[in-house]
Amino acid sequence: MAATSFGTYVTSLALGVLVEQTLGGTSLDLGWANAARWAPYLAVGLFAGVVADRVRRRPLLAGTEFGRAAALALFPLLAATGLLSLGTVVAVLLLYGTLSVLGDAAEQSFLPRLVPAPALNLANVRLQQADAAAQGSGPLLAGGAVGLVGAPLTFLVDGVLHLVAGVLVARTRVHDPRPEPAPRRTVLRDLREGVRWVYRHPTLRPLALSTHAWFLCNAAISTVTVTYVLTVLDLGATGLGVVGAAAGVGALTGTSLAVRAGRWVGDAGTVVGGRLVEAAGAAALVGLPLLGAPLAAAAVGQFVLGLGMGLESPFELSHRQAVTPDRLQGRTNATMRSLNRAVIVVGAPAGGALALVTSPRATLLLAAAGIAVGAVALALSGFRHAGSPRERNRTDT
Repeated sequence: MAATSFGTYVTSLALGVLVEQTLGGTSLDLGWANAARWAPYLAVGLFAGVVADRVRRRPLLAGTEFGRAAALALFPLLAATGLLSLGTVVAVLLLYGTLSVLGDAAEQSFLPRLVPAPALNLANVRLQQADAAAQGSGPLLAGGAVGLVGAPLTFLVDGVLHLVAGVLVARTRVHDPRPEPAPRRTVLRDLREGVRWVYRHPTLRPLALSTHAWFLCNAAISTVTVTYVLTVLDLGATGLGVVGAAAGVGALTGTSLAVRAGRWVGDAGTVVGGRLVEAAGAAALVGLPLLGAPLAAAAVGQFVLGLGMGLESPFELSHRQAVTPDRLQGRTNATMRSLNRAVIVVGAPAGGALALVTSPRATLLLAAAGIAVGAVALALSGFRHAGSPRERNRTDT
């Protein structure tokens, strides 16, 4: 999955440049494009979890990787035929997002079959480290590639990496049994069971609700940061790549410290603390450039934002994998991930619109405040017992 993580950051930067510079769009246009990328999670995300629990996960994951590679190849094809527009970009992103829904449901449910439960924290830390390394190098490559061959062709980098990932997954040897058929269980019944598990669980419920709010705010930050760096700070595509890479360096640093932080403050403390650091980073992204040296200052803000994400992300994912039975893994991960992505459909265009009405700086500060408030609420909820002996006893019984 490290390969596709790298490609994701290439695609994110290429999409921003494609919409705002190649097609001459606004921050709101970019918001709609980002919303299209994640809209399928809202439409079919919960059903994807049911599918992942009813079929073998390895073929599902490999097949969606191949499909995403083909979808990304449409960008240069549309550009070559003169059909590239905001409308066709949205259409391709809807296709890509639909395949991603199914792939993500299989991916996060696949890991617990590869490693035992006690090793999930460390395994997710390693995956997050690979993702952080990709975040650090992907935007730099994307910035250079966009300048060299243009944004449409840059999407092929991610396409090739999805193709490689599909081959690697298909060749992975793992015990991946076909689930027992359940002819008397309807899809809706399975769907409800997964939703009930998440939103009635004493620690998963507050984590899910807080994470939904986080994705709402982060969608606004991700969308508006592109406009902020390109137009307010006037740093260009290369500068955008450097700023994005700084977040990756911060995330890699955070994941390197995550296990130690977990020992000091526990699972819950690491998630809450990481989100407070993220809020500080988003605020610094706005404040520090006012003091001068905008490229270096923006990079520092993104580094701190990435640091917080690196600290908390492995524990958030490991927690829900560890407390969930295997038969519910697909639906649990799909429920949380789908609704997380669904709020991006609201947050991305809302952030772009708010930036037009007020300013990119004001929007970034408001989103940072939202992340901080959500972190405090999570600290006061039942999630404070996550990873504690009290919760482990409840899970064992």
